[in-house]
Amino acid sequence: MKLVHKYGVQLLVVMVLLVAPQEKTCSLERITVASLGDYMVTDYGAVGDGITLNTASIQSAIDKCALEGGGRVVIGPGRFLTGTLVMRDHVELHVTKGAVLLGSKSPEDYPEMVSAYRFFGDEWVKQSLIFGANLVDIAITGGGVIDGQGEAFQVTTNVKPDRYINRPFLIRFTECSRVEVREVTLQNSAMWMQHYLACDKVLIEDIKVFNHCNKNNDMIDIDGCSNVVITGCVGDSDDDAITLKSTSPRACENVTISNCIISSHCNAIKLGTESTGGFKNITITDCVVKPSSRKEVIYGLPQGISGISLEVVDGGTMDEVHISNVVIDGPEVPLFIRLGNRARPYMNGVKMPGVGEVKNILIENLVVRNGGSTGCSITGIPGFPVRNVTLSQIAMELEGGEGARDPRREVPELEDLYPEATMFGVLPASILYMRHVDQINLFEIFVTLQNPDDRVPLIAEDVKGMKYEGINMAGMENIDVLEK
Repeated sequence: MKLVHKYGVQLLVVMVLLVAPQEKTCSLERITVASLGDYMVTDYGAVGDGITLNTASIQSAIDKCALEGGGRVVIGPGRFLTGTLVMRDHVELHVTKGAVLLGSKSPEDYPEMVSAYRFFGDEWVKQSLIFGANLVDIAITGGGVIDGQGEAFQVTTNVKPDRYINRPFLIRFTECSRVEVREVTLQNSAMWMQHYLACDKVLIEDIKVFNHCNKNNDMIDIDGCSNVVITGCVGDSDDDAITLKSTSPRACENVTISNCIISSHCNAIKLGTESTGGFKNITITDCVVKPSSRKEVIYGLPQGISGISLEVVDGGTMDEVHISNVVIDGPEVPLFIRLGNRARPYMNGVKMPGVGEVKNILIENLVVRNGGSTGCSITGIPGFPVRNVTLSQIAMELEGGEGARDPRREVPELEDLYPEATMFGVLPASILYMRHVDQINLFEIFVTLQNPDDRVPLIAEDVKGMKYEGINMAGMENIDVLEK
């Protein structure tokens, strides 16, 4: 089918993987520490038999490399077991093809590493396989594998914070500048796979991630970082996949995400939930969201909860988010935008945050297949609307199949609840439910329902400044919006 842009340009929308990898560009200057020399871990006593604990040997190679001005610490072919490794300035940890860096299964091999930077969760998230704080020019590269063996760290309680203790992240970098993670395969973390906190100039490129062995198995968490490029990555995670957070007053800003193929049982592309410092200047383009290869679920749904979730609930401002050329195949809710008021302070003793802002959101050239019946939503709260949202050139295939629901029925505000795309239950609108929104534009949206659905297609409640044109459903043309 062809969709016509509001300016008359025809666009061909192909309901397949229309975002094949393109030539990648990156404004970040590459780190070139490898030219300074190689340090083979086997020269420092490391044994790649999968049994010998090599923490001290590998750390010796890292320390020696840094002491001599930097270079490349090389993990050669074999299976090298280790506990926590602490990165140093100007060091590249290079895991070659045929090499596996194995995380120890013993919690005592992961000493607490606490950085000075305060954020929500720092009182209990203290262990990592690879850790660095306040460093410059660090990298993890190579065609090999880093495996956290995270299934060994069993969660025996759901009580916070106990359920997070003794579950190390695979990678955690805090307040570092010029960080690269390239070409490696990362798998089986006991917690989040990788956490970049308050870092600047971060490049994550051409990595593969598989994370389905424990709770909280995120793929990538970018937290209060600036000048970040994520490109060419393939990931499959039980919990959220590519996630931007702000667990401190520092904003997550100047981030580009492109040419990635991602799967999640929860949220594939997510800004939030933590939002203290906010999000600014975020561009996401040429990505594919597809069903997970793993059907067993720890959190979420087998098909995924959402394709795109944009959430501010702990204060902070989300401003200038541009998402384009994305295929979303499978998640229950393709699009969820939420301004709420959970108002959780990022640490004890600080002032409770006020209501944040969500504004200036542009989402265009979106293709959705096999969406669920819940419906999409864009919601603020009374007195605090989401502002200036444009949805343009969108083709959606949704399950439908719901009976008629009274469009006048009250959808609960739930303003202090954890934000989730399914939080309101099945919505009274089959396509899009909008509430507490100022200035929203809907252009050229075509929807196919797999099953007959008796709900109103679109509902706008307490919505001001709405413009819409070219909203069509199979069998129905020029659909109007029911305004309440």
